Amino acid sequence: MIKNRRTFNEFQYTVPSPSSYPYQWFWDSCFHAIILSYFNMEDAKKEILSVVSKQFENGLIPHMIYWERGELINIDWGKQDTSTITQPPVIGHAVWHIFSKDQDKRFLESLYLSLKKFTNYLLSQRDPRGHNLIGIINPDESGEDDSPRFDIPLELDPKHTKEVNFNRRLHLVKQNLVCNFDAPFCMKNFFWVKDVPFNVIMIDHLSYMTKIALEIGMHEDANHFLYHADLIKDAMRKLMFEDGVFYSTYGQDYKKIKVLSWAILAPLFANLYTKQEAETLIEKHFLNEDEFNLKYVVPTVAKSEASFDPKGFWRGPVWMAINWFVYKGLANYGLVELAEKVKQSSIQLLEHSGFRENYNPLTGEGGGAEEFTWGGLIIDMN
Repeated sequence: MIKNRRTFNEFQYTVPSPSSYPYQWFWDSCFHAIILSYFNMEDAKKEILSVVSKQFENGLIPHMIYWERGELINIDWGKQDTSTITQPPVIGHAVWHIFSKDQDKRFLESLYLSLKKFTNYLLSQRDPRGHNLIGIINPDESGEDDSPRFDIPLELDPKHTKEVNFNRRLHLVKQNLVCNFDAPFCMKNFFWVKDVPFNVIMIDHLSYMTKIALEIGMHEDANHFLYHADLIKDAMRKLMFEDGVFYSTYGQDYKKIKVLSWAILAPLFANLYTKQEAETLIEKHFLNEDEFNLKYVVPTVAKSEASFDPKGFWRGPVWMAINWFVYKGLANYGLVELAEKVKQSSIQLLEHSGFRENYNPLTGEGGGAEEFTWGGLIIDMN
């Protein structure tokens, strides 16, 4: 982590990988803040303060900040120093995690307006039909750029190259640029996915926003956040639940995307399954050797899927942030032995291949970027 820390004027931030990802990413910085809190509280706070420093007037927190723009990932987003899309709102979780360690109420107060503005942006601009599900306008907003959950909305075959996927997403960026990234317009005309993990993380975010608001005396806001968390839970049950799992949906008619990815495990993170449903999910999918119970867990896509590729980008490999979500979810249900299984698998991968972007679930071989920070989340699997 120290090698990946950067300073720009008064701001400090962490790059996910110096060679492959030399900028600041939104949800990565939330993970970094959680990791840093175990070593240096001030650095953890600075990580959060830097990522909200480029917040838009409408409340959006961009998923990328180009503190110093280079040739890598040099995309025209319509702005020079940031992207114009966002990522899953892990920030509420990260901020409360930091606060829980040192009880610095001034830290909460300094961030509160930014957090509230971002939360209300998602609630108001990303749900144009008022069905209480948060939508994304580009697969990159999920944090899982190439996930097969987005193949159907992107009109891609389950077997396609990384280059084809990137070009399709880049075309989507250009389409959204024309409408100035106006989210409701972009969703209605180009790409509109209500993704399970994003909405799960939104529920988690709202639960922590409720705690933050109560801590600083904003009781009406706390009720507002709690109310919307319940609305999203109900909407997910009504519009996403089928066959005992939650599926992402797309388009204006909310068609289900029936791909078995780690997304079916994500609702454990927000306690969305009943105890019986969780037990069935674990037995039928998580412990199924044809799906998720591979040599190393948790593969991002079930082995049984046509799109599964143990070396593919978000199409099979293990990613440490996903293991963190699943670990926390299993722990929520008191499934201590299974949570420990995820933790031990994570440790084995780090020992086998070091800090890599992802890992082959069949061999443990590291893939993607090197000196990648997400492995540090192992410290929070406790």
